[in-house]
Amino acid sequence: MSDIVTERTGGILRVELNRPDKKNAMTAAMYTSLADSFRAAADDEAVRVVLWHGAGDAFCAGNDVGDFLKNPPGPGESPQARLMNALIDFDKPIVAAVQGAAIGGGTTMLTHCDFVYAGESAKFQLPFVNLGLVPEFGSSCSVPARMGQIRAAEFILLGEPFAAARAAEVGLVTRVVPDRYELATATATAQKLAAKPIGALRACKRLMKQAFIGQIKAAVKIENREFSERVRSAEAKEALSAFLEKRPPIFTKTTTPVAAE
Repeated sequence: MSDIVTERTGGILRVELNRPDKKNAMTAAMYTSLADSFRAAADDEAVRVVLWHGAGDAFCAGNDVGDFLKNPPGPGESPQARLMNALIDFDKPIVAAVQGAAIGGGTTMLTHCDFVYAGESAKFQLPFVNLGLVPEFGSSCSVPARMGQIRAAEFILLGEPFAAARAAEVGLVTRVVPDRYELATATATAQKLAAKPIGALRACKRLMKQAFIGQIKAAVKIENREFSERVRSAEAKEALSAFLEKRPPIFTKTTTPVAAE
């Protein structure tokens, strides 16, 4: 089975992250496949809405660290950048269902969705700073824009997990539903959207995005450059190695304090 499964029923394209044994952790090949799926859906007149979810007990645990270390993204065109651009340019509705873990990219990818339904036990996290990295998918811009600088700092600078109820409170989730009902709820919304006039839907989404799409594109460009530098830093190498070795990371000082006069 493919790690990305797509199936069209009527006007709804179902896109499933299908790596449940790894909690749908993303590989470079998955980013590429997902980008291709969204590009194809954008051009397919039969597709009116995308329904996005994960197989198993998680939505997405972020990057597959082993694959990530073998294929770290560069500042230019990368599998991750291809997906970011595909999501930014996508002008049809995206409805997501989230169960279990949505970590790192599993959270930041959701910022490009129009509806996000999360099960009560879903857990979100932006752990980039803990790994010596920076946020991506334009989230350094979109997250503060949604919830304000002070709340964004709580999630981005501390990098701690937060519950679905908190995600809904700060505007990352449309609604929290009972566990095991997130996909059914998302499907019902997708069906409602698919019955609406697609031209008007696309125009409405473009209008809502037009005020800030330039800011998101600029943020992605800066993030990609900074991410590429950080992923090759001593801090990131230590953090990622510690993750794989299941031990606490040890961060040494990288600057020397200036002596007081």
